Amino acid sequence: MTETMTSPKLTISIPTQAMLRGFAAIRIFFGLDWLSNALAKLIDKMNYDGGFITFSLVNRGVANGILHQGVMSTKIAPLRWFYGEVVLPHFGFFGWLLTVAELAIAIGLLFGIFSRLAATGGLLLLAPIWLMLFTTDQYLWTYPLDVLPLVLLAVVPTGRYLGLDSRISARLGRHRWPLG
Repeated sequence: MTETMTSPKLTISIPTQAMLRGFAAIRIFFGLDWLSNALAKLIDKMNYDGGFITFSLVNRGVANGILHQGVMSTKIAPLRWFYGEVVLPHFGFFGWLLTVAELAIAIGLLFGIFSRLAATGGLLLLAPIWLMLFTTDQYLWTYPLDVLPLVLLAVVPTGRYLGLDSRISARLGRHRWPLG
């Protein structure tokens, strides 16, 4: 038997509440992921050694290298042209644009502010890279592990639970995407 919780706004079952918590945890975790990589680009540092933990993040130099690898290996001519002729020659500008975009995505996911739009922004940044690198010899699940949760976060209104989307939605009177 499922217990229900009632508030003035809506009634949800306990399993639904558990699912909302789970989606909120995924949203916040991915927000931390995006934030850490954005900060690595902001301070342009890749390797970190905390004594008990050593790790690397994607700074601007690594992002530039990933794009170079994608341009050199892709069979998709429009992506090769755009990233090879437009983005890479002007990576000084695009590297900072990427940093700002990642910070915006991180804030949106962490605090549930237009969280579905933030997840869609993440997809728009990752999908072309994934497509360009799909033919390289890398671990099969590298990009799907980033992309699939973002697809779910773009579809499910996770920012309404432990996020600010519900307040923004009420204030704007919008109960559809990207808030609803």
